[in-house]
Order: sequence, then structure tokens, then C-alpha cells
Amino acid sequence: MSWKRGLLAALAVCALLGGPAGCGSGDGPGRGERVSASPVGTLLDGTDEGGRHYREVDQKNGPEVAIEVLPDPRGGWDVHLSVRHFRFSPAGAGARAVAGRGVARLYVDGRAVATLRTARHHLAGDLVPRGTHHVTARLYADDRTVWAVRGKPVESTADITASVSPPTHGAAATRTPAAASAYRPVRRGAPAAAPGAAP
Repeated sequence: MSWKRGLLAALAVCALLGGPAGCGSGDGPGRGERVSASPVGTLLDGTDEGGRHYREVDQKNGPEVAIEVLPDPRGGWDVHLSVRHFRFSPAGAGARAVAGRGVARLYVDGRAVATLRTARHHLAGDLVPRGTHHVTARLYADDRTVWAVRGKPVESTADITASVSPPTHGAAATRTPAAASAYRPVRRGAPAAAPGAAP
């Protein structure tokens, strides 16, 4: 009989706390933001260059990123990211995977150069020496796992070419038109090129 009274008391407490939400439904602390109590996605054996595991999610609502890199007339390069099903986490976010949240890591020729918490970044010119380079944005969860779809990291790559102009103008850079298509993850080794772009 006493266990029945305990069960009724627990149900009454749940009702006072706002129904099922007060009894461990998986609602997170954010307002109107639902955080699953179960792990997000599936951890794969594959890793990035730093040994961070891929976190596989369904393609239908998985995060997507596109990158565009343009020369800045004042020097360096302006990086613009377009994302879908993804939000940048603020500094100090908890180290756990939340669906569609995290940061972007920026790579130049496979070397990590920045961690982004916004869709815009200025890439210093000295990080891109003369020649053609691959600039990649890859999406990560806050627990440092790599968002992945169909076993591949969610990333986008643009090819850029840096050259030196006449001394009167100082160093300048020009871009080969090779920005990734909007909202389409591009896999490493297969950067998207604009139609008619020079190889």
C-alpha cells in the first residue's frame, strides 16, 4: 500500500512541475529548445586529421555548409559561410553534442587555421601564400566530434589563387571562381568549381 502512495505522490509532483516535462522528458534548459536525452547520431570509426570521431546523422535534417572566399581589397581574404540545419554555439557552450549545433573549423590545404562561431571570418593574407589553395570549412559538434552524413564529414571547399600584383599596389590576391554551391556539403578532395572555371 505504501508504494502506491509513493507513486501517487511522485505523479502529483510531476503535475506541479508542468506535466511530463518536469519528470525527465529530455527538455533542455533552453527555452523552447528540445535536447534529446539520448546521444545524437552514431559515432563512427572514421576520424579527422586530429583524431576526432565522425558523428553520423540523417541527411534529411543533417547540417549543411557552403563556403565562399573572396579577396579583401585591404589584404587577406573574406570567408563567408552559408549553413542549413545548423547554429553556431556561443563561447563557453557545454562540451556535448546537440543536434544542429557547434562550430566550424577552417582549414587551408588541410591545416587548421581557425575555429569559427560566426558565419564570417577574415583570413590573413600570410596564411595563403602565392599559388592555388583549398580552403575548407568543416562542421563540428560542441563535444569536438565531426558532423557527418553518409560516412563523410559535413564540409565545403573553395579553391583560391593568390598572386602578387605590381609593386605600386603592394600584395594583392585574386580568386579563381570556385566557391562551393550554396547548401551543398562538398567532400574533401572534390572541391566544387563554378561552371567554366579555369582548372
